[in-house]
Amino acid sequence: MFTDYKNLPNNSRVWIYQADREFTVKEIAIISEQAEAFINSWTRHGDDLKGSFTIKYNQFLILAVDEGFNNVSGCSIDSSVRFVQQLENELNIDLMDKMNVTFKDNNHINLVKLADFQKYAKDEKVTAETIVFNNMVNTKEDLENNWEIPAKNSWHKRFLV
Repeated sequence: MFTDYKNLPNNSRVWIYQADREFTVKEIAIISEQAEAFINSWTRHGDDLKGSFTIKYNQFLILAVDEGFNNVSGCSIDSSVRFVQQLENELNIDLMDKMNVTFKDNNHINLVKLADFQKYAKDEKVTAETIVFNNMVNTKEDLENNWEIPAKNSWHKRFLV
């Protein structure tokens, strides 16, 4: 059952899908409509899930579930992955490549392959203070507080000089 993202509790579970490019205005409308429809039908063994989504920077789709209402299961997670794969196919966009890394350069968001990020770090084009997106966060609260952080405070630090 769909609810506004802002109404979900801070301990809601989140999954972050970063696109390999910015969404167009038309794509945001399609994603929004389809995400709400998916969430309204999202269940765990027949029990409704209370969930939502948000789109950040026109490039990140974030799905969220209030596990205080009902916990997700492997099957319900699989159905969300199938939903994201359908979006990928329909919009000709990559949302699931975990080998892509995103970081900020002033207000611009850069998406590069992990190998390129490692090279940028070696060449000091990316530093300890570079803001990176830590897509490994698990909760809404972590998303709001620990998603955009300096590279020195994230898993990205292992690549820094």
